[in-house]
Amino acid sequence: MMDRAALQVILLGMFLMSATSDPVKKKKNVDIYSFYINSTVTSRYATTVITSRVANTLNESQEIQFEVKIPKNAFISKFRMTIEGKTYDGVVKEKEAAQQQYNQAVSRGQSAGLVKSVGRTLEDFKTSVTVSAFSKVTFELTYEELLKRRLGKYELLINAQPMQPVADFKIDVHIQEKPGISFLEVKGDLSTGDLANAIKTTRADKDFQVWVTFYPTQDQQTKCKSCGENGLNGDLLITYDVERQNPKGEIMVSKGYFVHYFAPSDVPRISKNVVFIIDRSGSMSGRKIKQTRLALLKILSDLDEDDHFGLITFDSEVSLWKRELLRATEANLENAKSFVKEIRDRGATDINAAVLAGVDMINRHPREGTASILILLTDGDPTTGETNIEKIMSNVKKAIGNKFPLYCLGFGYDVNFDFLTKMSLENSGVARRIYEDSDADLQLQGFYEEVAVPLLTDIQLKYPGGTNLTKTSFSLYFNGSEIVVSGQITDNSVESFTTEVIAVSKGSNVTYQDTIMTKDPSDVPPENENFMQRLWAYLTVKQLLDRQVLLKGQEKEDEKKEALKLSLKYQFVTTLTSMVVTKPQEGEVEVANKPKEGKGGDGYTADVDSDDDDSAFLLHSVPMDYPAAMDYSDAMDYSDAMDYSVMIHHPLPTYGSPTIHTTTPPAVQVHSNRFLLPVVGQSKPLCFDVPLPHKLRLLQDSASEFSMNGESLSENHGFHQIAIHYKTNHHLIISTKSISYHNGQDKVEILWGQELTQHNTDGVSLVVLENEMNVTMGNIGVVIISHKKDGVKFLWPAIWEHPKDVNLTGVLGKSDISYVKTEGSQTPTLKMKDKEVKTYLETVSDYRFHSTPVQECWLVPFQAVMEAEISDFTVTQL
Repeated sequence: MMDRAALQVILLGMFLMSATSDPVKKKKNVDIYSFYINSTVTSRYATTVITSRVANTLNESQEIQFEVKIPKNAFISKFRMTIEGKTYDGVVKEKEAAQQQYNQAVSRGQSAGLVKSVGRTLEDFKTSVTVSAFSKVTFELTYEELLKRRLGKYELLINAQPMQPVADFKIDVHIQEKPGISFLEVKGDLSTGDLANAIKTTRADKDFQVWVTFYPTQDQQTKCKSCGENGLNGDLLITYDVERQNPKGEIMVSKGYFVHYFAPSDVPRISKNVVFIIDRSGSMSGRKIKQTRLALLKILSDLDEDDHFGLITFDSEVSLWKRELLRATEANLENAKSFVKEIRDRGATDINAAVLAGVDMINRHPREGTASILILLTDGDPTTGETNIEKIMSNVKKAIGNKFPLYCLGFGYDVNFDFLTKMSLENSGVARRIYEDSDADLQLQGFYEEVAVPLLTDIQLKYPGGTNLTKTSFSLYFNGSEIVVSGQITDNSVESFTTEVIAVSKGSNVTYQDTIMTKDPSDVPPENENFMQRLWAYLTVKQLLDRQVLLKGQEKEDEKKEALKLSLKYQFVTTLTSMVVTKPQEGEVEVANKPKEGKGGDGYTADVDSDDDDSAFLLHSVPMDYPAAMDYSDAMDYSDAMDYSVMIHHPLPTYGSPTIHTTTPPAVQVHSNRFLLPVVGQSKPLCFDVPLPHKLRLLQDSASEFSMNGESLSENHGFHQIAIHYKTNHHLIISTKSISYHNGQDKVEILWGQELTQHNTDGVSLVVLENEMNVTMGNIGVVIISHKKDGVKFLWPAIWEHPKDVNLTGVLGKSDISYVKTEGSQTPTLKMKDKEVKTYLETVSDYRFHSTPVQECWLVPFQAVMEAEISDFTVTQL
């Protein structure tokens, strides 16, 4: 759990080559002959440079594309291309100025660069350039980030995927920490097997410095667990922390700037009063409510006996487990767990009443010398009671009165995350997005672990002689975290600098005071001596941008101007600036923008938009670009279905029979399974039927040796048995009665309806809930739902997680479908793959969800969608 919740600094370099030649030719005619990732971490401030040198070995010009993935918390600060001895530098400009330059380029028909969000922690930077025959290009990208301590450690995750074995491949990491490095560990895919021999760790200067190098040979680059003919594809994970012998913190001064790291661990933990406010509205149905229950059960088990807690659930009504806070005794916890197990989704969303009830619960039971915390989990907007967001925020702020923090957890992308962010910041808390994924329960637990052990409250940091300070007031300090303050020193001639921290520990005031000599020789190497100034600028800009959501009027405008001024001075690509890259092709211009946390979407194009409309974000929740298994029991005679065409998205519960060449549904009834297939750009999905009984190849990824097959019986809904295989030794058989897993050595038997069961080994994760099983094998994640209808149990599969670049096949693997509805014909007709297919509008139940929502879809024949016969997808053995 600690590993999953800790901060990840992700550096991923990847090159994609594009040319007019065929794919095989492209690989042979583009040579990445040098690929370096160099990361220097000085006192937690990481500066990373990704450099790649590429040769066009073709006897004609071709376009070479450069794509790297960087952490969302990082700021790009430099990009350059060098071609035939000439360097083209990116220049950071105010967005409006960049917009003008970009518009001029667009008017000449030229393309834009690209920066987009690609997951929970990454943004994608992408550009391309045309390189002459037998010429070379060097790409260099620099970005900067302050590492954040979580759960007692920092993490540096370096992922390499250069798309081919590279003759000169190097990753160099140099970590310099003044107090000394207490521990350091290197792990990850690229540290296993033969590749482990390519890693070297060197400590020096009494552990003040550590070098980690990774220099694999071309042969080694093809032999790791996830490597192949395209070379490396994996990560190095470097985890470390620093010595903390001085409880007053670590202070560094350099060239008129200072930074203070404060993380005492010699103070007793404070017992806490925590109230969990849980959304149980209808939108929390299915997996979300199950994962919430699962996380709460684990969190309750982690409460200390001197903690007090309360549970509130809400939809259109607010329900309290108990009216008062109760001590976390064994009996109370068991009672609370029984309450949690009975939480069911229903109704609308009254956030205002629920949060105010939580505030009232804490206010009515004050305990001296404790820390109070409110944690709200919701997945939607307020829809009943008080729905005006501004009024809700005003009510909550007035009720809390700066007495304790409110932490808001937004589940998925339908939630109004800006609202949660503002409401939490107004009340000394933070907002965190919980991604709709197979590990959502672990995300919830991970957040709780970060706030589980409060050590100090009401922390005030003072710096006589300091100015332009970053944030100096904090409501709580938690074990395993770190408070960081940076600023400028007003008088560079002073010989000493004093810090003072005043806080409350278990109801008593404590003071930490320290003085350092500013004239002492610097521990910072000359090449990194400007890092502290850049650290101050980075932290200042980050905090100014975060505060924008709270401010109004002139104050907001003033801070925005200050953030812009610093972004331009230090050449940071932020939400206020853009990087303009002028390319050698007749002055072609590309513009790269910093994405903002948004509600969804497929990435972030680099054309410069207005100030506040930069959001773009893609996450795995339910990937709707793959077919969803549906149920269709009273179906048509499939033998006459060849004239159908359908489109699908989400399913619907009750449904009629499709028409066969007439406007009257036929009386013939054949039991079939119906599958949904979403179509990009269309509001209604396609659906198609597969007659019962059958044994189907549901999903397959040959590259990772993953396959899933399912067997259906006559006159029964869904599947009575599903088999999942991974590599040669992992075999999972799921039936309506039991689950059997064999890994080549051990065999595990599990019954449906047992208590929560988890199994993790060798890249395989199995989590069995009451009526649901989450399966992750390698990089493919699926969910099997157990249903009961008309007294008969059956299973439904769904894909929940997979990398974008995986080539999935099988009935559930179809993703490249499109259609256009033709107008004018008496019978509804869709144009698919240049063929006209007759269709009918149907409703179906989506059994990927326990709530089985109902949806309309266009019913089409199997052959029209899959471009193959059903026999091509059948198997003889599961």
